[in-house]
This record gives sequence, structure tokens and C-alpha cells, in this order.
Amino acid sequence: MVRVEMAKWGQTLEDLRTAALSAPHQRSRERFQALYLIASGQFNATTCAAHIGRQDETVLAWLHRYNTQGPDALTYKKTGGRAPLLPRNRSDRSSRSSKIASRSSMACPATSGPSRSSGSTSSKPSAAAPAATPSAAS
Repeated sequence: MVRVEMAKWGQTLEDLRTAALSAPHQRSRERFQALYLIASGQFNATTCAAHIGRQDETVLAWLHRYNTQGPDALTYKKTGGRAPLLPRNRSDRSSRSSKIASRSSMACPATSGPSRSSGSTSSKPSAAAPAATPSAAS
């Protein structure tokens, strides 16, 4: 049977309970709650996993990680993920907004010009229609 080695890290059952209630991230709170339930004797690792809706291996991994690396090993740390679409620096934002402003001055006339539904027609002849010539009328 695997036990929570709280004494190794200078912690008590109350310390695990406090961490389960006050950890800043939900995942950390869940991990400390599982350790608290196991250490208090309410559950073993397998039944605790079923109780909180996790795989047995997951809870056992948390337990082994705590026993070997301490409580800091259970705190949630964001890793990986996609890079943000927009930069977070203000200096990057100001240079980006100036680029956007310069692009708007070079807007396409077809999309930014006067509306085509205004009803005005052009007096210029269409380039697609050939003009009639007098020599062809004879």
C-alpha cells in the first residue's frame, strides 16, 4: 500500500487540507485534495481516483511525485501551448497600430470607394462594347 510521506516534507494532514482549499489553481487544489483524502485514510489511491473521476495511474503519479519531489511538484505550471496571436508588449502594439493605420490609407478603391448602389451611371462608353464606325454602315 502506497502512503503519503508528509513527514518527509515537514507537513501535516492539516497542511494538505489547507493546500487543497487555498491553492491558486484548480488542478493544484484537486491534486492536494486527493493526497488529503488518501493521507486521512478515507480512501486508498484507487478508490480516491474513482471518487474524483480520475484514472488510477494519474492519482498514483501525483502520489509518487509528491513523495519523491515534494509539494511543489504538485503545483500546476502551464506548459506548451500555442503562441498568442497578439503580442503582449505595449511597444509591439504601438508599432502594430501604426502599420494598420498606414495600410488603411492604401485601401483598395473597389472596397472603400463610393457605394455602387448610389444610382449614378458613368457617361464613359464601356470598353467592352466596340464603337460603331461609319464605313461599316454602307
